[in-house]
Amino acid sequence: MRILISSLLVSVLAGVAVAQDDPAAQDTVIEFGGPESVFIETAENSHEFVVELAETPEQMQRGMMWREGVAPNAGMLFRYEPARPASMWMENTLVGLDIVYIEEDGSIAKIIAYAQPQSRRSLGADTNVAGVLELAAGRTVELEIRPGDVVRHRFFNNVDEVAQSGEETETADEPVSDAQ
Repeated sequence: MRILISSLLVSVLAGVAVAQDDPAAQDTVIEFGGPESVFIETAENSHEFVVELAETPEQMQRGMMWREGVAPNAGMLFRYEPARPASMWMENTLVGLDIVYIEEDGSIAKIIAYAQPQSRRSLGADTNVAGVLELAAGRTVELEIRPGDVVRHRFFNNVDEVAQSGEETETADEPVSDAQ
């Protein structure tokens, strides 16, 4: 038990989303922040997603585990303050996800599309990041979101730039899933 707690603490402090070995963990209610809007600006468009926020170690540990679905324009935004190396895995995650690693200025550093549900494979950012955005599998491909595009949210101190851009925004048409 002591080893599990120690490795869990080290993993959370290192910015790794980890699963609990306790089967009852899926029944533990974790309240997330939000919902809040996140905008991703590509070369062609601005896309709006309505996301839950994961900022505490408990929220970051749970993430999108045990959910049976993710709406197309919904997701979860993880905050790392200060920026640090981050790695995610998909154990106890029932749906495929796209994992978007975000630098301090909001620019996208790396995208892992179609992360495999239930996998224990470590999916690392390969750089320090200030945030991770998890979206429904395939959304980044479908919307042509690429590294270098910009995620706009208060976490990255760049939300004022959304109002100034004046570009059309594709809005979320479905709320964040309540399934846990």
